[in-house]
Amino acid sequence: MNGSFHRHDATAAPAAPPGPAPPPAAALRQRLAELRGPDAAPRPLDARALAALAANPGCRRRALLDGAGVDKSALARALGSPAGFGRSEFAFVRGNVFEARVRADDGAELIRLLRERFGGVGPAPEPGEVRVPDLSAPGPAGRTARTRLALAEAFATGGWTLLFHPMVRLDVAGSPATLEPDAVAVHPDGSCTVVEIKSFPVVDGSADPAKVGAAARQAAVYVLALRELAEEADREPGPGEAAALPAPARAADTAHPADTAHPADTADTADAPHAADQRRPGGPAGDSGPGEPPGPARHGAGRVRSTVLLVCPRDFSNLPTAEPVDVRKQLAVTRRQLDRLTRVEDIAAALPEGTTFDLRLADDGRTPTRPAAELTAAVEAVPAAYAPECLAACELAFHCRARSRETGAVEALGRGVRGELGGLTTVESVLEAASGEHGDPADPAVAALRRAAALRAEALAAAGSAAPGTELPAPGRGKGDSACR
Repeated sequence: MNGSFHRHDATAAPAAPPGPAPPPAAALRQRLAELRGPDAAPRPLDARALAALAANPGCRRRALLDGAGVDKSALARALGSPAGFGRSEFAFVRGNVFEARVRADDGAELIRLLRERFGGVGPAPEPGEVRVPDLSAPGPAGRTARTRLALAEAFATGGWTLLFHPMVRLDVAGSPATLEPDAVAVHPDGSCTVVEIKSFPVVDGSADPAKVGAAARQAAVYVLALRELAEEADREPGPGEAAALPAPARAADTAHPADTAHPADTADTADAPHAADQRRPGGPAGDSGPGEPPGPARHGAGRVRSTVLLVCPRDFSNLPTAEPVDVRKQLAVTRRQLDRLTRVEDIAAALPEGTTFDLRLADDGRTPTRPAAELTAAVEAVPAAYAPECLAACELAFHCRARSRETGAVEALGRGVRGELGGLTTVESVLEAASGEHGDPADPAVAALRRAAALRAEALAAAGSAAPGTELPAPGRGKGDSACR
């Protein structure tokens, strides 16, 4: 009977269809978790990391590691090339103390600075008139939903509203990133201003231009994400949506913890000498700039101003001062560079089978047990785009620099040099071209190198310098040779 049953099943009944394939988002989360390691907590992305990622969109290595939530600092230490930068504990404490002062009394000082820099219609709000909603909720998805509901309520009721540490979301290379601005101010006209609170001082009206530029790039990322959220907040709310957080948001947060962890500027974005230099042109600081309609016409993404408020300590005190910073240029650059990023799933699909960045931490949760050679092979399986600028922004920069030097890649000399050399991609080929051993004389880069070598030889001959080591280093000469240092 069993035999007849099996024959009937094999001949008459069709084969059982395979189970449904997992949704693309779930499959991507699973793949990223495998790359990160089953026991590794995902590393959340912040605006600083996103700005650095946008500054080097051709680096697939950083895009994948950030998208998977890999702890790049721990990975760099395991590879033997720890990062040479970080935030000091003193700066962290000072920043928290200063931010608490700005937020005191329901943001009364922040409202004063906003009205002073952007202009205010009517009398200043009385104590208690500024709404400061509670944005606490379980998990990033819940906090994002709470922020959206608070924005919708602020748009509908008018008046001043301050959102401290809201949660916004931005899709980066196909992977969701949750971001947390310091504050967002909703003006009575329905417009929004991103507020960036920094602990570096503004002395005599000027601040460190590099720090102002970095703050502007971070704020541009917040503006992009907030504009998407403002579009959602302006849509008609669903039934019961204004009363409580939507259940799907909470369920999604508990079911997909990997959502909490995911993934600037290029060289053509110049840092201003100080914050005031980036004020929006066209009138006083509160006037609408090009492309920004006046208050009543604002809707959706147009509600979010392209001018942010940078709040810093004045001189050497802990008293806050503020300057409006126009981030339209940073917005355009960041949006363009983020659009150029290769999607994370495409990068992951090109990896060899079994590739993972799991450190296999010991029981103490800090000591990696995976051999460095295996980690190096996994990291090298993902193409990188190293440039000297990475040293100030990426935890793996020292590892990538060492590899770039080992292969003699001209990228180690900087993006500008790399662009000038055209098809000459290694230091050895550059030396061969300069000495006339290699290269097409019609190539402008080769011709320029030979002309430079001839001028150098003439200058040395005129000075009577024929000492050893003054000639061009021979191609292929060892790294330890003094002439190649």
